[in-house]
Amino acid sequence: MTAEAAQAAVDAQAAVDVVALGESMVTFLPSRAGRLADVPSFERGIGGAESNVACALAAAGHRTRWVSRVGADGFGDHLVEAIARYGVDTGSVGRDPHRPTGIYFRTADDRDTDAHEVLYYRAGSAASAMSTANLDQAALRSGYLLHLSGITAALSTDCLDLLRALTDAATGADGVSFDVNYRPGLWPDGGQEVLLDLARGADIVFVGEDEAADAWGVTGGPEAIRAALPEPQLLVVKRGADGAVAYGSSGARYEEPAPRVDVVAAVGAGDAFAAGFLSATLRKLPVGQRLRHGHLMAAAALTVPGDLATPPSRDHADRLTALDAAAWGRLHLGPGWTAADDGAAQEVLTS
Repeated sequence: MTAEAAQAAVDAQAAVDVVALGESMVTFLPSRAGRLADVPSFERGIGGAESNVACALAAAGHRTRWVSRVGADGFGDHLVEAIARYGVDTGSVGRDPHRPTGIYFRTADDRDTDAHEVLYYRAGSAASAMSTANLDQAALRSGYLLHLSGITAALSTDCLDLLRALTDAATGADGVSFDVNYRPGLWPDGGQEVLLDLARGADIVFVGEDEAADAWGVTGGPEAIRAALPEPQLLVVKRGADGAVAYGSSGARYEEPAPRVDVVAAVGAGDAFAAGFLSATLRKLPVGQRLRHGHLMAAAALTVPGDLATPPSRDHADRLTALDAAAWGRLHLGPGWTAADDGAAQEVLTS
């Protein structure tokens, strides 16, 4: 085998469908509902918007790679091992001997309620020191899609510069997916316009209707958001229980309602929606079908207590997304729906 052929074989082996860049943290989930001050014990889990997307896509049968940095500590070991168990390539995750792995605690209450509490211990974390100088640039460019989120931009100046480089249209990069993921607590001094600039450099953008209003003051619904963000080839506006709208580069508009869901916990639903949409994008399905796959993946996350859920099988999801509008509108999904037998589930869930 020639040197060129050997290198081509290495490159082919290294290629993946999606690369996800971002901080993941060890999550401590309460043993029962109530104030953090009253919770007696916690169960350890993992959390991170971008790695959530990578894990969900891997569970759906795609090749994914997570690029990040964690501390040279036990929590870092746990994150890398747990994410790798989902089938995600973690070989490009750096270890920082001087900075810790981030952790956070949260209550069991829904994040939209006044009782919800989250305590982050991520200041000075290993991931906050990510930069163009200490990440594997070849790994970042090894996927058909590169998935980013606005959370990374808020972690440090170096992280912001990194995202600017990755979304800079002048670099000739394509296949960049960007979830705005606006977190007000991460932007205490403003800076929300940064998220708008980053979104303008991406190919696929996910943003919630409420996020656009809170971060940019853009009200007036999806049309107003598209007017503020005309650049992305695909703009997906999430409207919660009201569904989602997508805009293509040709001016086409697509809209799909969300199925009715018996919600267990809302954490991770946005990441799951992005994973479902990207999975269908990789399969080159029509945009309307991509929205439906996003809704189904989000429904899987909504019906479990943690960030990550077992997605429906591809055949199961394809059957449901192929329903006519009336049958899709009757869909009602509850805990355990992804494990149901495909043929029986379709009749039960749409009855």
